[in-house]
Amino acid sequence: MDGKQRRQEILKCMKNSDGPVSGETLAKALGVSRQVIVQDIALLRAADYDILATNRGYLCTSLTEYSRVFHVNHKNEDILEELNIIVDFGATVVDVFVEHEPYGELRAPLDIHTRRQVLEFVGNINNGNSSPLMTITCGDHYHTVKADSEVTLNEIETELHKHGFLKT
Repeated sequence: MDGKQRRQEILKCMKNSDGPVSGETLAKALGVSRQVIVQDIALLRAADYDILATNRGYLCTSLTEYSRVFHVNHKNEDILEELNIIVDFGATVVDVFVEHEPYGELRAPLDIHTRRQVLEFVGNINNGNSSPLMTITCGDHYHTVKADSEVTLNEIETELHKHGFLKT
């Protein structure tokens, strides 16, 4: 793992933590010394991340997430490809929802951010006694997607459009 990847992992650890993360914990998790972590924290601060050093560890207060709702339409057999496109950009599929004429908005949380979770989700649909929410609207549905930047969301949008999933 190079320095850039390691710093991204440090940010991810801080983001996923409920409180401060100690330098020792980060060092063990990433297989480096605490001094390397201190240097990485300095580089992250130089890159405008607001990282506080507390007596219990590091805390990042500037981990901004961006979100966008994508209006998509596809067949059931395209669910795997659609979700993989999103998670391959490091984004999270927060939910799925449909606008149903008589019932209004119907929404289900997903919180999918890895290919493994995509496989589990699709497996549950294929093995279960239920159908995807999008079947009640002929494939028409929406996903709220969280990512680390607007650039990532734009890339996801381009890729969904390229595959014919994006509804315009």
